[in-house]
Amino acid sequence: MQVALVLTVIGRDRTGLVEALARAVAEHGGNWLESRMCRLGGEFAGILRVQVPAQRRFALEQALTRLGELSVTIREDEPLAASEPARFATLEVIGPDRPGIVREISHALAARGVNVEELATECLSAPMSGEALFQARAKLRLPPGVTLATLRPALEAAAAQIGVDFTLSELK
Repeated sequence: MQVALVLTVIGRDRTGLVEALARAVAEHGGNWLESRMCRLGGEFAGILRVQVPAQRRFALEQALTRLGELSVTIREDEPLAASEPARFATLEVIGPDRPGIVREISHALAARGVNVEELATECLSAPMSGEALFQARAKLRLPPGVTLATLRPALEAAAAQIGVDFTLSELK
């Protein structure tokens, strides 16, 4: 019997961290299913989902804790039961950087029951002025009854308040 695990990892970035994780999973008969990883500042951060034989789970957990350079949290994957097919949208936000952008946009989404499935943000230097420019890309899961047409006014209000532009589109 296989068990699916979700691992979060963080530690000082260095060459070979992903290889060390992959080696530990493979040495315990595991399968690397999916992951999101990146370097932020001088830190390496990631989340991954693996599948491992149930009888090898404890040994894998012990091996991961021995990767001293990484802090690893392990949880059993508990997939949500889908009551109806999920509908997704993409949201892109861009504008002058200022505190509160993520808070205002995420508040508008949460108030309508929209789940943020993925979020990537960054601050860039604006091409002409060199001022800090905030940019975000998100994958959203829309709950039943929420359409792009019903979500758009809430995002427009939030965007106007914080001075950013956005694009919202259905993800097929």
